[in-house]
Amino acid sequence: MHSHVLQLDIQGTPQAWISLEQAVLHYATGNVAWEDGALPLATLRGGFNVARGVQSRIDVAPIIALRGASKINLFDVVPGVTKAKLLRRDRHTCAYCAQVFADRDLQCEHVMPESRGGPWSWTNLVSACAVCNNRKAARTPEEAGMPLVYLPYVPSRFENFLLEGRNIRADVHEWLARRLPRGSRLQ
Repeated sequence: MHSHVLQLDIQGTPQAWISLEQAVLHYATGNVAWEDGALPLATLRGGFNVARGVQSRIDVAPIIALRGASKINLFDVVPGVTKAKLLRRDRHTCAYCAQVFADRDLQCEHVMPESRGGPWSWTNLVSACAVCNNRKAARTPEEAGMPLVYLPYVPSRFENFLLEGRNIRADVHEWLARRLPRGSRLQ
C-alpha cells in the first residue's frame, strides 16, 4: 500500500513526502488549500458526533498543497546526491561506453577527478562501468581520450522526487512527470 503523500506549496512546488498521519493533521487544521490525484490514498474514520449521529471521516488525497508561502525558495536548493539517484538520473548508462548496466555494475565517477579537487556534485558525477572507470583513472575525459556520451546536470525539484525511487502511485508519478523540464532524461 502507498502510505506517503506528496506535499506541495500553494503554487504546486514539491516540498516533501509526508506520512498519512501528517497529512491528516493538515486536513484537520484546515491547512490543505487544494488536492490532486485520481482516488483518495486513504479514508480515515474517527469518532461519532453525538448531535448529528455521524462518524467523522477524512479522505486523504495522494497530493496535497498547503496554504501559506514557503519559507525558502526550494528551486534554489540543490537536491542531495546519492548513488541510487545518480544512477537513475543517468538511466543506468555508462557515460563513456553508453552501455546499460545493473546497479551493482555501475560506479559514481568524478568527471574532474576527486584527487584534483573534483567535488561530489551533480555536475561532476556520472555513472560509469568498472572497466571505463578504471581506464579513465585519475584523468579528465579529455586526457584519457574518453569523451562523455552525455553531460551531467542538476535535477529539477520534480525530477528529484521521481529519482528518490519511492514506490509511488501511478497518478502521482504522472503528475510529477508532466512537470519535468524539457530534455529531462526521465521522460
